[in-house]
Amino acid sequence: QVQLVESGGGLVQAGGSLRLSCSASGRSDSVAVTGWFRRAPGKEREGVACMASSGGAPKWADSVKGRFTISRDMAKNTFYLKMDNLDPEDTAVYFCAARDGTSCHLVPIGYDSWGQGTQVTVSS
Repeated sequence: QVQLVESGGGLVQAGGSLRLSCSASGRSDSVAVTGWFRRAPGKEREGVACMASSGGAPKWADSVKGRFTISRDMAKNTFYLKMDNLDPEDTAVYFCAARDGTSCHLVPIGYDSWGQGTQVTVSS
């Protein structure tokens, strides 16, 4: 496992943007696959986006395709979720997660390191 520390949440108006960051410490192979998940009030945790450092296309939830971008700075061991054109439906606590492996998926099973969560609130 690695320690993941998130930052970047906050309050934004609909149509605005935010960038979440997740800084990882520990073995690099334990963050070979990185993902973002969210939990809205009264809803189950939902996979938002993921990517694998070994290559392959990132994966997205249909609800965020074209609006959210996942990226990673290998030198800083930090990965990001850029969220554009935010909608009130995007309001949730966002979590970053990581695991070893070569391919990513949008279900939380298998991710063994998690950030503490950061609140994103989108006002209408």
